[in-house]
Amino acid sequence: MRIGELSARTGASPRSLRYYEQQGLLVSERSPSGQRHYDEGHVRRVVLVQAFLAAGMSSRTIARMVPCMADPTPDRARKALTAMNRERHRISSAIDDLVAARAELDSLIDVNLNYLADAADAADGPGAGTSVPGGRSGPGSTTTGSPTRRSTPA
Repeated sequence: MRIGELSARTGASPRSLRYYEQQGLLVSERSPSGQRHYDEGHVRRVVLVQAFLAAGMSSRTIARMVPCMADPTPDRARKALTAMNRERHRISSAIDDLVAARAELDSLIDVNLNYLADAADAADGPGAGTSVPGGRSGPGSTTTGSPTRRSTPA
């Protein structure tokens, strides 16, 4: 396949694909006229590179791992393993930080929902029991049972 089809199949722009080649993250076959040609393995490689870039890896770090993936040797494998372990630790730490931030945000959402519910109850008079839109539910939600009401928002 040519660069346009690889671009369409992976969502990476032709410019990005040429950059990946320049950085050593992708190697294309060339036709006698110089056109780049790719196969299914290139699709998988681009998807992997995109995932690593989205996770915050630099192209330099990815390039350290590529030789081991393409043409492994014991020395390349040791160097790649060092880079992989470092990146795995960095990503795990980032995930822990995101989970902690989500928990704090959930707490603030609960405080504000309780405040709004109290304000609605006060505006409607005793026993009105108005519900407040915007509560959390679904995957990642940590609220169970009925929350304790607070009188001031965070």
